[in-house]
Amino acid sequence: MLKTLLAQVKEYKKASILTPICMIFEVIFEVAIPVLMGSIVDDGITRGDMGHVYRMGILMVVLALGGLISGILGGVFAAKASTGFAKNLRKAMFDHIQTFSFSNIDKFSTAGLVTRLTTDVTNLQNAYQMILRMCFRAPFSMLFAMIAAFLISPKLASIYLVAVIFLAICLVIITRFAMKYFSAVFKRYDELNAAVQENVSAIRVVKAYVREEYEKDRFKKAVENIYKMFIKAENMVILNAPLMQFTVYSCILLISWFGAHHIVAGNLTTGQLMSLLTYCMNILMSLMMMSMIFVMVSLSTASAERIAAVLNETSDITNPEQPVMSVADGAIDFENVDFSYQKGNGVPVLKDVSLHINSGETIGIIGGTGSAKTSLVNLISRLYDVSKGSVKVGGKDVRDYDLETLRDEVAVVLQKNVIFSGSVLDNLRWGKPDATEEECIAACRMACADEFIEKMPEKYETHIEQGGTNVSGGQKQRLCIARALLKKPKILILDDSTSAVDTATDAKIRKAFREEIPGTTKLIIAQRVSSVQDADRIIVMDEGRVHGFGTHAELLENNKIYREVYESQTSGGDFDQPK
Repeated sequence: MLKTLLAQVKEYKKASILTPICMIFEVIFEVAIPVLMGSIVDDGITRGDMGHVYRMGILMVVLALGGLISGILGGVFAAKASTGFAKNLRKAMFDHIQTFSFSNIDKFSTAGLVTRLTTDVTNLQNAYQMILRMCFRAPFSMLFAMIAAFLISPKLASIYLVAVIFLAICLVIITRFAMKYFSAVFKRYDELNAAVQENVSAIRVVKAYVREEYEKDRFKKAVENIYKMFIKAENMVILNAPLMQFTVYSCILLISWFGAHHIVAGNLTTGQLMSLLTYCMNILMSLMMMSMIFVMVSLSTASAERIAAVLNETSDITNPEQPVMSVADGAIDFENVDFSYQKGNGVPVLKDVSLHINSGETIGIIGGTGSAKTSLVNLISRLYDVSKGSVKVGGKDVRDYDLETLRDEVAVVLQKNVIFSGSVLDNLRWGKPDATEEECIAACRMACADEFIEKMPEKYETHIEQGGTNVSGGQKQRLCIARALLKKPKILILDDSTSAVDTATDAKIRKAFREEIPGTTKLIIAQRVSSVQDADRIIVMDEGRVHGFGTHAELLENNKIYREVYESQTSGGDFDQPK
């Protein structure tokens, strides 16, 4: 885990090294000051040597300035290193997520990934900054102060040693219990982010069903869960303060009491006692810093594990060693295909599917809810890999292709239409980044999207809000179809992508496909028979199997499921598919 995370320090190694160096110099300057203070008392004030007092005073000012400059530089370098580390972590995670297959993404919830990219990285950033500064400052401060104290009086310095051992044992016990609660907190953060995400994305549904109070209660419960877990953790951590105060005051009393006896006996000077009391605060404050480090590390360990899990996740869909870099045509073959979303012991979603689709054919796909229509087409662009058998495009197994090459030739318009914030042209150019405005307009004509775009205030420069909230469902679908057409793919998959479009517009889009892209293989998943009955052939799916494959006329005659769906829709009955 540490190796994975520290690999992201990269160009900030220099700042990461300079920070502890500055901290060590700051400690050296600080530890030297009490020695000079003792010298002022013993060799200056007691002997009436004001020249010595001035010399030591000037030297103390120089040391204080040196400590101040070292501390400032340490803070600057630590901030640069920690923020840079956080930047690299976020970029590495985001870049790595882009390589995930759908099955990899299924392992992490959207809310969980958001938490990792935000809260978890922030925790690691704070912990890294504290480690660079305090992890070196505190131990060295305590070590140097302890050495200086033992050089002055080994007997009195042993009091510090006992105090340090006592506090260290207490801090280990406290940290161990607190860490358990901190680890549980981040699961609650995932739940909180999920509640926020669902509410914001579905705010229109919430308001339509007057469910605001329900959503408020749901959010309140998520917040209270985090509150309760943090309270439990903080109740353990808060014990640090009284333990530290008890130890500090005990040390001061013991040093003062035994120190006074040593002064009377002539074994210790007043200045040395003053130095010892100063070192007392140095040692115990260093221990307090170390306790804060333990708490921060405890808090960040859970975050570190979650981030490392994303960075170490290996995509189960990768390029072969010598990938095929071109797709010959849009022919598709399914050969004895079985598919399960859970590899190994998952329930098969597709069972023994064998199909041959000629290049340039228009294929309709119809079937009840849960019949695996979407799962079937997802295998064509290798969004998932088959569990058994093979899927071929252009005569070659999809696993032999370069992923980018394959997916550039297979355009998919998914069930859930996603529109990004930006202009209409920005959204269209997702299909082809260097597309000219004329190409975009031509694609929109084919998708019948030009009808509403021309009526917009700024036409193709009109700004689309995040999530496409300022366009209707049907308009979204047509923009997504136009975006896919810009790729000029060899295979075009429409996954129920005209469900929000009226039947007249649906017919126009299908006509444009026949006339404008005759060489492209078109697979159209639809709930309406009218959307697929003009296709060259139609696949009827039922419970993960191909129940029928033929023309509209052939299926009406030979396929019971297709005939029932057709009759229910054409007779004015229920438009829902039979399950």
